[in-house]
Amino acid sequence: MERAEVVDVEVDRPAMELRIRWSDDFAGALPLVAVRLGCPCAGCRGARSAGRTAWPGPGAPHPLEVRSAEFVGAWGMSFAWNDGHEGGIFPFDTLRRWCESDSTDLDPDSGLGGS
Repeated sequence: MERAEVVDVEVDRPAMELRIRWSDDFAGALPLVAVRLGCPCAGCRGARSAGRTAWPGPGAPHPLEVRSAEFVGAWGMSFAWNDGHEGGIFPFDTLRRWCESDSTDLDPDSGLGGS
């Protein structure tokens, strides 16, 4: 089976959602807060692994906002958040799995087989 490609991405700031549509007509939406909580960068993963909260930190701005979102090649996305965080590449395979789970309790892994 051929892997579906991402054909459209929308960051809906007023609704606080990330919406993605794939070439197989699957579409999903994720709350931006859940995406931020699931950041796969080394710092956030390390904090979660150590039992610490990766976000929000002291003085984190409220509400959370995405300053920018960019494609990383054809396989993922990166985000710049209003708390200054810009780390983490979210693989489309991980975003798809999160969308399919229909849950805001996401399994924040790198999408590369680890946790």
